[in-house]
Amino acid sequence: MENRNKFTILIADRNPNVREFLKREMMAEGYRVRLAKDSRGVLKWAFSQAPLDLLILDPDLPDTEEVGLFKQINDRIPQLPVVIHSFQGDYVDYREASITAVFVEKQGNSIEYLKNAVSEMLNQV
Repeated sequence: MENRNKFTILIADRNPNVREFLKREMMAEGYRVRLAKDSRGVLKWAFSQAPLDLLILDPDLPDTEEVGLFKQINDRIPQLPVVIHSFQGDYVDYREASITAVFVEKQGNSIEYLKNAVSEMLNQV
């Protein structure tokens, strides 16, 4: 856990309750957390001077064309790992966007899967 506090995670989800829940859970794991409610917020953080180590993204953001958003992020931070946190029915294959991503389905017990995916991706950094 002592290593985790050096990592900063951006959580992007349209639902404020989900954002806050994920923030609490990730902070309890020792991560620094930033939040975004739309793609403008994601891009603001991606283009800021504050470094990001990982993005947890529900691609169903209000102002998002997913592949375009990924391409902009990839242009700015090509090494940024992304955890796509969405419902299975909403999942799109993002290989064409040239991002390093894993998919974690939103479901009742997905928080443990999400924590594991985040930990695994950050341990590869």
